[in-house]
Amino acid sequence: MFAPLFIQLDAVLADTREFWQFMPFSVHYAEWEEKHPELCQWLGQLSDQQLADYLSDPQALANALLPFIPQAVLLHRLSQVNELSQTERVPQKGIDVGIPGRKWQQLIAFNGALPALKLPWLEWCAGKGYLGRVLSATHQAPVVSLEWQQALCDSGSVAAKKLGLPVTFVQGDAFSSESEQFIQPRQHAVALHACGDLHVSLLQRVVSKQGKAVSISPCCYHLIRSQMYQPMSSLAMQSDLALSKHDLRLPLQETVTAGNRVRNLRFIEVSFRLGFDSLQKQLLASEEYMPVPNVQKALLNDGFEAFCHWAAEKKKLTLPDGIDFAYWQQQGEQRYYWVERLELVRQLFRRPLEMWLVYDRACFMEESDYKVTVGTFCDKPITPRNLLIHAELKE
Repeated sequence: MFAPLFIQLDAVLADTREFWQFMPFSVHYAEWEEKHPELCQWLGQLSDQQLADYLSDPQALANALLPFIPQAVLLHRLSQVNELSQTERVPQKGIDVGIPGRKWQQLIAFNGALPALKLPWLEWCAGKGYLGRVLSATHQAPVVSLEWQQALCDSGSVAAKKLGLPVTFVQGDAFSSESEQFIQPRQHAVALHACGDLHVSLLQRVVSKQGKAVSISPCCYHLIRSQMYQPMSSLAMQSDLALSKHDLRLPLQETVTAGNRVRNLRFIEVSFRLGFDSLQKQLLASEEYMPVPNVQKALLNDGFEAFCHWAAEKKKLTLPDGIDFAYWQQQGEQRYYWVERLELVRQLFRRPLEMWLVYDRACFMEESDYKVTVGTFCDKPITPRNLLIHAELKE
């Protein structure tokens, strides 16, 4: 039963929301420093190397933040899950044709963690049907692959026929009630990295049709149709947490070791954005953060002043003459320094918040009379979205 875990995690996240439910870009650092002087002093003393080390070691980060956030180690512990046992299933030669290497590793690991229920498969949001290929080949079972884009259906269908696999593609909208016709009681439905409401829709429809089994690896929790997160389980509906799309992005902000070029490019772009934001706040006498659209990286080579003119044009803002662009660029660089350190604090909550979302789904399935398991199906280098929820209808 996942209810006790969810309740405990929910309480801790609610108690600590001031440390994660904010936007570092728009936060007033002086107010943060006033509320948490010791924490800010510690953050200010971190070198860039220490910052990188903590980002790559969640346990060390939890231990380091414990003096300032008493629940830090508990949060880390509550976010731990077991590895799922793997059954080695080697597909026949040729099944991997056209599938990128990293995706192939994910498919093999996901398939290896699934129980063999000897049921036909439904592949939800199938794309070109890569997962369906693997399932059909290793379980000797038919697969129905539901995909929205006709071109992907056509491509997947051609590949399956060449391989002699019983994979049937159907073009359909996973959000439409018509897609429910493809969910059958004696069936195992699967979705590997279906985004946001797409995998939520699958779980809801499986419950509605009393499907025998469903296995998903959730992804992109922020890709939802409503402005705020809609809880699935009765427990989550009672929670004090209200999650915005910005909050739902936090679990996806996985830190990776980037090369110097990538790090430098990020520094330039983010400091330019923050510098422009500081400038516009003064010009408009506003405290509101002003986001600007995605920028072509080549524009960054033209310098901060050119970026400001581009951003001002995009936001229909007139820049007066005589602006000291060097000063505002320096302001942006100072803000970047603190944004990076405030993001470090939020990293403590990345996996715990993801587990809150996963346990909401698990509790929903348990409340619907399903037996549920949750665990990881591969190591993070293969994919950071390595959690798998498996649910089987109780007899």
